[in-house]
Amino acid sequence: MKLDVKNTAGKNVGQIDLADDVFAAEVHEHLLWEVVKWQLAKRRAGTASTKRMSEVRGSSIKAWKQKGTGRARQGSRKGPHWVGGGSVFGPKPRSYEYALPRKQKRVALRSALSLRAGEQKLIVLDKFESDGKTKAIAAALAALGVAQPSSKVLIVDAKDNTLLARGARNLATSKWLAADGLNVYDILRHETLVLTQAAAKQVEAALSLSSTDSGVE
Repeated sequence: MKLDVKNTAGKNVGQIDLADDVFAAEVHEHLLWEVVKWQLAKRRAGTASTKRMSEVRGSSIKAWKQKGTGRARQGSRKGPHWVGGGSVFGPKPRSYEYALPRKQKRVALRSALSLRAGEQKLIVLDKFESDGKTKAIAAALAALGVAQPSSKVLIVDAKDNTLLARGARNLATSKWLAADGLNVYDILRHETLVLTQAAAKQVEAALSLSSTDSGVE
């Protein structure tokens, strides 16, 4: 597929030819859901914790004698039915991470890129030079028709563009990512995807059906 290439002033400066199997592939909505669920599961801290009976502070002495008081028998005030007692099936620290086939992650990423391209919400820039100032980056996005803060924009460029990364940190609703960190969740969270030519070619090479293993997931 061919896409127009723009500069940061919003003017067309050429075209780029991108692989159909990456940017015009079939959109598998169920895989988008599966990969987003997997990404969010990996991010969960899993630090929720409750105290068992052995961890509750207090005495383990029998509350009162077994018989003769007229009250129900009790073994310990640490029991779960007592106020301040231990929990039986409460949460303990755990990992929510699980494995997902790499092929599914790649297909889902192709689907997310193709979805944005099909919606005409994929913008390719010749390059995105920055002086590290957030104001200049916001002006460039406005020139591209995706003004802040009304639009959520995901900017993707090479990871050595440190000035762009620094300037994009303070954008209210947008985010910068290195090309090798591109992922399904961030693409779907942002309405518009802005790629530089170099980043687009890197993603294309990583996700092409003929490509080998790569860091892009």
